[in-house]
Amino acid sequence: MSWNPFSRSSSSAPKKTVLSRASQREFEREVKRLDELEELTRRLYKDGKRLTEANNAVAKSERKLSQELLTTALCQTEEKFKWQIDEWDASMVKMDMHMTDRNVKLHRTVLEPLKKYVSIFPYAQVAVKKRDQSLQEFQKSQDKVSKYQERDRTGQNAVKLDLAKKALGTAQTDFTTQNDALMTDVPKMIDTRTDYFQPSLEAHVKSEVQYTTEAVKVYGELSNLMNGHKQQSRHDYASLIQQALTELKALSITTD
Repeated sequence: MSWNPFSRSSSSAPKKTVLSRASQREFEREVKRLDELEELTRRLYKDGKRLTEANNAVAKSERKLSQELLTTALCQTEEKFKWQIDEWDASMVKMDMHMTDRNVKLHRTVLEPLKKYVSIFPYAQVAVKKRDQSLQEFQKSQDKVSKYQERDRTGQNAVKLDLAKKALGTAQTDFTTQNDALMTDVPKMIDTRTDYFQPSLEAHVKSEVQYTTEAVKVYGELSNLMNGHKQQSRHDYASLIQQALTELKALSITTD
């Protein structure tokens, strides 16, 4: 084919991009913020589940102590000691009920909302992927238009150019719609995260206050039963423990 000095060379002009680098960087920043929010939310959900498991473990461990003591020979021979352990075990039954209620509230007010929040991210990621695919189609359409514009102005090329421009318009509209929606919705989702989590935090704090109040009540009643409703300070308890230790050390079996 002979060289035509009037034809347009494809290498005569740089490739035209349909989206500026600044706009793409802005979009990528928002996507990064979205990814970080998803990672944080998933970690919070996992930590919340670990908290319920830890709560159950604490309740079971303390109940196990009282149950094991009740099976010892000491409880069979020391009536007063057995009575105290029975009271302690009964208190642990109450605390186990309060712990169950605590975990139920934690699940309903914290874990379930977190789980629902996490479920939104896959849809957002699908939207991001569709937007990226739409951008690729937009760029391909622009490249096709540029290609036909660089060809000889024949009737056949004019028809192809017209069709390519129509396809470009459709691709541009599709991309603009998806891009604008994401650039509006993603920042909105990130900015409203506090409003979403605030009720869960408040409910969790109230639940902790209720549990702690019940714990103080249960252990307070148990303490009063064990010391005969005598008001004793920490110093008094420390003195009693120290006295018992001194008596133990004075036994012949503990001397060198």
